[in-house]
Amino acid sequence: MSLQKMIQAHPQVKDETEELILAARHAMLCSLFCTSCADACLAEDADMAQCIRYCLDCADVCTATARLATRRTAQNIDVLRSQLQTCIEACETCASECEKHDNEHCSLCAKMCRECADDCRKALPLVK
Repeated sequence: MSLQKMIQAHPQVKDETEELILAARHAMLCSLFCTSCADACLAEDADMAQCIRYCLDCADVCTATARLATRRTAQNIDVLRSQLQTCIEACETCASECEKHDNEHCSLCAKMCRECADDCRKALPLVK
């Protein structure tokens, strides 16, 4: 089952935006990566408070982004555009922080955050 099929099944979807679907999919996945990374940071011996905070903030923003991107009835385009922009900023901030740490979970989180930000950037100009 795919998110694309679910959105195509919506009675008000006339022109599907593949980029927006990909951004929503990556945002959901990024939320899980960030949550997992924050949890792993708790187990580290070093002070990881800033990284944990950025990961949790990013996870919440990504979850909200995915939810807004999949709602198609009477869309509030201004809010969706703002949310995509916020997701880009949260992902870039989280990735920059995670890249400061020498552990695999932060490396994986940073990579996913960068992918999510890129997908949101690609979707942003198509949301009209």
